[in-house]
Amino acid sequence: MTVKLCANEVVIKAGDTNQVIDDRTVQGKLIVTNQRIYFKTLSEETEKFNHEILFENIREVIYFSKGLFSVKGLNVITHEGNSHSFPLKRRDEIGQLINSMY
Repeated sequence: MTVKLCANEVVIKAGDTNQVIDDRTVQGKLIVTNQRIYFKTLSEETEKFNHEILFENIREVIYFSKGLFSVKGLNVITHEGNSHSFPLKRRDEIGQLINSMY
């Protein structure tokens, strides 16, 4: 799995995650660079679900936790009203990083 980076773009953090898209759970990685956030799927047949979120398009980052011992993650809301939910093990670390970038 490779991500084509723009000029002067550097990967800062990455973490395993998944997204539920069209009633289907898609496994992938959340990659935070100094210019944007990428969701990159792990398999080639789900490549159509790859997407990026520019920092200037982010309206809000919401931390979520579903239960005491279950999944915690980030919900990224864009100015267009789209909501992207990312379950992450290192939610606090990546959330603080994203909050400092936009």
